[in-house]
Amino acid sequence: MRFEILRLDDVDGNAVDSTVVDAASVNRIVQQAAAIGQRILIRPTESASS
Repeated sequence: MRFEILRLDDVDGNAVDSTVVDAASVNRIVQQAAAIGQRILIRPTESASS
């Protein structure tokens, strides 16, 4: 499963960056964001068709 991770602006909460990662990478990204106090939004995304 793949997830879209949006990094949110601290002032207004708007998305400033977006990336799509696999499930194995989500934990690492959450830990990095928590360590620096960064706001993120994680949502599932559809996998690209092969």
